[in-house]
Amino acid sequence: MDFQVVVLAGGTSKNLVPLVSKEVPKALLPVGNRPVISYVLELLELSNLKDLIVVVEGQDAAVRVGSWISGAYVDRLHVEVAAVPEDVGTAGALRAIAHHLTAKDILVVSGDIVSDVPPGAVAAAHRRHDAVVTAMLCSAPVSGPSESGSSVGKDKAKKPGHYNIIGLDPTKQFLVYIATGAELEKDIRIQKSILRAVGQMEIRSDLMDAHLYAFKRSVLQEVLDQKDTFQSLKQDVLPYLVRCQLVSPSSEVLLNGAPQTEENGNEKASSQNNQLMLSQILANSSTPSFHELYALGPNGSTPVRRTHKCCVYIAGKSKYCVRLNSIQAFSDINRDVIGDASHLSGYSFSAQNNIIHPSAELGSKTTVGPHCMLGEGSQMGDKCSVKRSVIGRHCRIGSNVKVVNSVVMNHVTIGDGCSIQNSIICSNVQLQDRVVLKDCQVGAGFVVTAGSECKGEALAKKEK
Repeated sequence: MDFQVVVLAGGTSKNLVPLVSKEVPKALLPVGNRPVISYVLELLELSNLKDLIVVVEGQDAAVRVGSWISGAYVDRLHVEVAAVPEDVGTAGALRAIAHHLTAKDILVVSGDIVSDVPPGAVAAAHRRHDAVVTAMLCSAPVSGPSESGSSVGKDKAKKPGHYNIIGLDPTKQFLVYIATGAELEKDIRIQKSILRAVGQMEIRSDLMDAHLYAFKRSVLQEVLDQKDTFQSLKQDVLPYLVRCQLVSPSSEVLLNGAPQTEENGNEKASSQNNQLMLSQILANSSTPSFHELYALGPNGSTPVRRTHKCCVYIAGKSKYCVRLNSIQAFSDINRDVIGDASHLSGYSFSAQNNIIHPSAELGSKTTVGPHCMLGEGSQMGDKCSVKRSVIGRHCRIGSNVKVVNSVVMNHVTIGDGCSIQNSIICSNVQLQDRVVLKDCQVGAGFVVTAGSECKGEALAKKEK
């Protein structure tokens, strides 16, 4: 298909502290006892997209991610790992590796997506429309936006979050308006040229930009070169391309900066032409797109304007697509891959609807309930109870321990009589006897002393 794939794997994201650290970059955070980046890599492999550049923020993080990928995907994928400076943003990361991009089209995917939407379908839609950008949109989760690192146990308002305000053409194939972030608080302003061209627009607030884009490389590189202040693909590059798509030839837009807001020429003739165009669109969805109709001269004569197309691929409502971009999202996704989205886990569940590794050991009267995972080599003492939780590899858990709605990573030691609820315990943590944790996150290597009771706290070692 001649697509180059860029996986933006991030680094040690601040809003995931204390889960991430110098030793555990974001890409290697465990989801269902495997690194989150593995979900994207296997999704790409299934779409036969195997030539990848994985971009990691920070040299140390890049070495760790590269080492894991080379061990796990040897002979399966061709992966080049590129380190970029920290905090350059998604557009800055692409700018830093621009010399590696040579294909006609580039597929850019966030390394924190857990999804069952095939990236190949987005790539195919992009080629079909000859678009400059195609963005994947999916249904916004009902828990609302989780951009900040909210604590795990808080009740979530069960309403769709306003991730984006998105305007679609009548065929729902083209993106004609998008507002993100701070713009959501402002009045919606739409250029007359776009409204006249599209005739009518469907405004949606229930769709989320999944951070999976196909770009025409030549246009992407031109934007990154000309707009050196752009840092974010989502908040800078995509809205800019959407604003520019109908105002003038793309080269002029990119070189001259500010788009023209109105076209020259007879307004009456323009209006008549738009009426003709709109009736064509509404009469038959197989007629030319509004881009092609817009490019026509008066009365449908020879094209006088060049335009570029910004397209969307909207995932079906039954599809799963969530980004691990907050502590709450980390908990939600781990819960989902052992629950309603268990097909993503890559494991076969038992008759009891759980996964207990054959090498794990359970004590007398210990129960591991449905929607649970117990990793390789882990041992549990007597009279323990695990409900809706993931326990990692080689953990040592004493007797009379209760674990509910929690994630316990690898090599964790938990003393007798501990109670863990709605919490995340990172690798190599030691919980001494009778520790009670509720709505907590415990960073890697931390020791919680015997008898401690913590609620809604983040416990972590100070980074050296």
